[in-house]
Amino acid sequence: MRSTPEPSEGDPKSQPASLKSSRLMARRPFLKCLGWTGGVGLIAGAYAWKVEPHWVQWVRKPLPLVGLPQGLVGEKVVQLSDLHVGPQVELSYLANVLRKVASLRPRWVLLSGDFITYDGHWVVESLDRLLGMVSPLGARVFACLGNHDYGENWSQRHVGDAVGAILARHSIEVLRNQSVVSDGLQLIGLDDYWGPDFDPGKALRQRDRFLPCICLCHNPDAVDEQVFEDFRGWVFSGHTHGGQCRPPFLPPPILPVKNRQYVAGEVSLGPGKSLYINRGLGHLIQARFNVRPEVTVWNLVQAGKA
Repeated sequence: MRSTPEPSEGDPKSQPASLKSSRLMARRPFLKCLGWTGGVGLIAGAYAWKVEPHWVQWVRKPLPLVGLPQGLVGEKVVQLSDLHVGPQVELSYLANVLRKVASLRPRWVLLSGDFITYDGHWVVESLDRLLGMVSPLGARVFACLGNHDYGENWSQRHVGDAVGAILARHSIEVLRNQSVVSDGLQLIGLDDYWGPDFDPGKALRQRDRFLPCICLCHNPDAVDEQVFEDFRGWVFSGHTHGGQCRPPFLPPPILPVKNRQYVAGEVSLGPGKSLYINRGLGHLIQARFNVRPEVTVWNLVQAGKA
């Protein structure tokens, strides 16, 4: 007769029931952990997609300016950036935010570019419709253009001109390498750093060194240009979206600037010179994590008395 082989030690059939039970119990915490991880991932994904892109943070800060006239102390300046009207951002969301801005009755509203994400002329028409819902935003409204306002490859001047015309129609003065004085405050607006008409020298040569100054410049990388060495005042930028998705305690993995210091918030550029990078209201992809959209509300103060 053929003999039955002895079961080997590694054969599951040969293992005692108690050993099988202990191994099954050891697997359960791992499977439970895997389930929890998947659940947390789904919740985080839903939050980053549906909640944070529309959860606006209203940042309130003093804005110290050298030479600020006493009559301007306490006046409000609101900075907005990166609306990105287009296929990804809901007009109703932007309209609600802009209505709240208007209700603050700011003396100035300053917009630092990327009004649209160009996807055809319908986007420019949507910008017109949005501004028609909410204007006027403030007593005086000034803006510079961003790279997306120049359409494909940031090179289509006719798109930038169309955006500028819509803004002007709604009493928003677009500064394209220009300087103006508004009620004792000097405002400079640069054309986009990546766009076809960037000329900071032209704008900064118009600066009156004795007036308090704010420069609108969409891409913060521009402040590293040599022409900014003698600038004194504040530069208001956007462009980065703060990285849009940022792991806790770590820098954002994607940042569209050469200088990796320029993420979001206030950056000192030396004596008498500061940069503020607004995280923007819109998005190119509807996802934000740990980087809420932002409206910055400034109160003017005399430098040294903040």
